Amino acid sequence: MANCTKCGAPIAAGSAFCGSCGQRVSVPAETGSVAGSPPASGATSGSVPLTMNLAAALSYALGLITGILFLVLDPYKNNRLVRFHAMQSILFSAACIVFAIAWSILVGILVSIAGFWVLTIDVPLRLLIGLAIFLFWLYLMFQAYSQREYRIPWLGDLAAKQLK
Repeated sequence: MANCTKCGAPIAAGSAFCGSCGQRVSVPAETGSVAGSPPASGATSGSVPLTMNLAAALSYALGLITGILFLVLDPYKNNRLVRFHAMQSILFSAACIVFAIAWSILVGILVSIAGFWVLTIDVPLRLLIGLAIFLFWLYLMFQAYSQREYRIPWLGDLAAKQLK
């Protein structure tokens, strides 16, 4: 098994790119394959693992589900960047769920005290908060794809502590 010339990570046989840093690798002469031809082993593209930066970004895709998946799937659970973003994705999703429950309880209490006019304020606020969370979620995915360890205040530190 060859190692990447840029980061030193092991490169899977037949890979055109390093799974850790994304550096293009030259095809070894002993494989006998011509550049641009499909691999002779019959391997499908589904068997090729994701690059680590893509796996880190996808750990945010479905929140808790993909966060847990990337923490337990074999090639990704050994990479610190993927583990950090998977753990932060789990904590971020849990925080969003807790916030949504607390917001609903608060609105319910305000409706019972002040009346239904509170709902006219709740709907636009809920939409703005949802948009802000969505944009922040996209930003987190971009940071993970860029191989940056962006830490959400409090949650990022907690995610980093869980990895030790």
